[in-house]
Amino acid sequence: MNMVTEFKEFISKGNVLDLAIGVIIGVAFGAITTSFVNDIIMPPVGMILGGVNFADIVTTLKAADANGKGAVLMLWGKFFQAALNFLIIAFVMFMIVKGANAIKRKQVAAPVAPAGPSEIQLLTEIRDSLQNRS
Repeated sequence: MNMVTEFKEFISKGNVLDLAIGVIIGVAFGAITTSFVNDIIMPPVGMILGGVNFADIVTTLKAADANGKGAVLMLWGKFFQAALNFLIIAFVMFMIVKGANAIKRKQVAAPVAPAGPSEIQLLTEIRDSLQNRS
Protein backbone atom coordinates (compact mmCIF):
# COMPACT_ATOMS: atom_id res chain seq x y z
CA MET A 1 0.00 0.00 0.00
CA ASN A 2 1.49 3.33 -0.99
CA MET A 3 1.67 6.38 1.22
CA VAL A 4 -1.12 8.29 -0.55
CA THR A 5 -3.56 5.43 -0.04
CA GLU A 6 -2.61 5.11 3.62
CA PHE A 7 -3.00 8.87 4.07
CA LYS A 8 -6.47 8.79 2.47
CA GLU A 9 -7.53 5.98 4.81
CA PHE A 10 -6.15 7.88 7.80
CA ILE A 11 -7.93 11.11 6.90
CA SER A 12 -11.23 9.41 6.10
CA LYS A 13 -11.49 7.80 9.54
CA GLY A 14 -14.29 9.37 11.56
CA ASN A 15 -12.18 10.20 14.60
CA VAL A 16 -9.74 12.34 12.62
CA LEU A 17 -12.53 14.27 10.92
CA ASP A 18 -14.39 14.73 14.20
CA LEU A 19 -11.22 16.03 15.84
CA ALA A 20 -10.52 18.45 12.99
CA ILE A 21 -14.06 19.81 13.13
CA GLY A 22 -13.82 20.13 16.91
CA VAL A 23 -10.58 22.09 16.69
CA ILE A 24 -11.97 24.45 14.05
CA ILE A 25 -15.14 25.07 16.06
CA GLY A 26 -13.03 25.52 19.21
CA VAL A 27 -10.89 28.19 17.57
CA ALA A 28 -13.99 30.01 16.32
CA PHE A 29 -15.58 29.76 19.77
CA GLY A 30 -12.38 31.11 21.32
CA ALA A 31 -12.50 34.14 19.03
CA ILE A 32 -16.13 34.77 19.93
CA THR A 33 -15.36 34.44 23.64
CA THR A 34 -12.37 36.78 23.39
CA SER A 35 -14.52 39.38 21.68
CA PHE A 36 -17.30 38.88 24.25
CA VAL A 37 -14.91 39.46 27.15
CA ASN A 38 -12.92 42.31 25.59
CA ASP A 39 -15.80 44.15 23.92
CA ILE A 40 -18.87 43.40 26.06
CA ILE A 41 -17.83 42.45 29.61
CA MET A 42 -14.67 44.45 30.27
CA PRO A 43 -15.92 47.97 29.30
CA PRO A 44 -18.74 47.97 31.91
CA VAL A 45 -16.45 46.38 34.51
CA GLY A 46 -13.85 49.05 33.80
CA MET A 47 -16.51 51.76 34.01
CA ILE A 48 -17.75 50.43 37.36
CA LEU A 49 -14.16 50.47 38.63
CA GLY A 50 -13.68 54.11 37.69
CA GLY A 51 -13.03 54.08 33.96
CA VAL A 52 -10.20 51.55 34.05
CA ASN A 53 -9.21 50.01 30.72
CA PHE A 54 -7.90 46.57 31.71
CA ALA A 55 -5.74 46.32 28.59
CA ASP A 56 -3.80 49.33 29.91
CA ILE A 57 -3.06 47.88 33.36
CA VAL A 58 0.67 47.21 33.33
CA THR A 59 3.60 47.14 35.70
CA THR A 60 6.83 48.55 34.31
CA LEU A 61 9.76 46.40 35.38
CA LYS A 62 12.31 48.27 33.29
CA ALA A 63 11.78 51.64 31.64
CA ALA A 64 12.48 52.15 27.96
CA ASP A 65 15.83 53.58 26.89
CA ALA A 66 16.26 56.88 25.04
CA ASN A 67 15.26 55.22 21.74
CA GLY A 68 11.99 54.01 23.24
CA LYS A 69 13.13 50.37 23.19
CA GLY A 70 13.92 47.80 25.82
CA ALA A 71 10.96 48.35 28.14
CA VAL A 72 9.94 45.33 30.19
CA LEU A 73 6.26 45.29 31.14
CA MET A 74 3.95 42.94 33.02
CA LEU A 75 0.58 43.13 31.27
CA TRP A 76 -1.79 42.40 34.16
CA GLY A 77 -4.89 43.59 32.35
CA LYS A 78 -4.38 41.34 29.34
CA PHE A 79 -3.75 38.41 31.68
CA PHE A 80 -6.99 39.15 33.56
CA GLN A 81 -8.90 39.23 30.28
CA ALA A 82 -7.32 35.93 29.17
CA ALA A 83 -8.20 34.34 32.53
CA LEU A 84 -11.78 35.55 32.17
CA ASN A 85 -11.89 34.08 28.63
CA PHE A 86 -10.74 30.76 30.06
CA LEU A 87 -13.37 30.78 32.79
CA ILE A 88 -16.16 31.51 30.32
CA ILE A 89 -14.98 28.77 27.94
CA ALA A 90 -14.58 26.31 30.82
CA PHE A 91 -18.09 27.10 32.09
CA VAL A 92 -19.63 26.66 28.65
CA MET A 93 -17.79 23.35 28.16
CA PHE A 94 -18.98 22.23 31.62
CA MET A 95 -22.57 23.01 30.65
CA ILE A 96 -22.20 21.08 27.37
CA VAL A 97 -20.75 18.03 29.15
CA LYS A 98 -23.42 18.28 31.85
CA GLY A 99 -26.14 18.30 29.18
CA ALA A 100 -24.58 15.37 27.34
CA ASN A 101 -24.34 13.38 30.59
CA ALA A 102 -28.00 14.11 31.36
CA ILE A 103 -28.99 12.79 27.93
CA LYS A 104 -26.88 9.66 28.48
CA ARG A 105 -28.49 9.08 31.89
CA LYS A 106 -31.96 9.28 30.32
CA GLN A 107 -30.93 6.76 27.68
CA VAL A 108 -29.56 4.39 30.31
CA ALA A 109 -32.68 4.80 32.45
CA ALA A 110 -34.91 3.93 29.48
CA PRO A 111 -36.81 0.69 29.99
CA VAL A 112 -34.87 -2.35 28.91
CA ALA A 113 -36.56 -5.07 26.90
CA PRO A 114 -37.63 -7.96 29.11
CA ALA A 115 -35.08 -10.71 29.43
CA GLY A 116 -35.67 -14.02 27.69
CA PRO A 117 -36.00 -17.34 29.45
CA SER A 118 -33.44 -18.20 32.10
CA GLU A 119 -30.72 -20.79 31.63
CA ILE A 120 -32.62 -23.29 33.73
CA GLN A 121 -35.73 -22.90 31.59
CA LEU A 122 -33.70 -23.34 28.39
CA LEU A 123 -31.92 -26.42 29.75
CA THR A 124 -35.24 -27.87 30.88
CA GLU A 125 -36.70 -27.35 27.39
CA ILE A 126 -33.64 -29.00 25.79
CA ARG A 127 -33.87 -31.97 28.18
CA ASP A 128 -37.60 -32.41 27.53
CA SER A 129 -37.04 -32.15 23.80
CA LEU A 130 -34.33 -34.82 23.92
CA GLN A 131 -36.54 -37.09 26.04
CA ASN A 132 -39.40 -36.72 23.54
CA ARG A 133 -37.10 -37.84 20.69
CA SER A 134 -36.34 -41.14 22.28
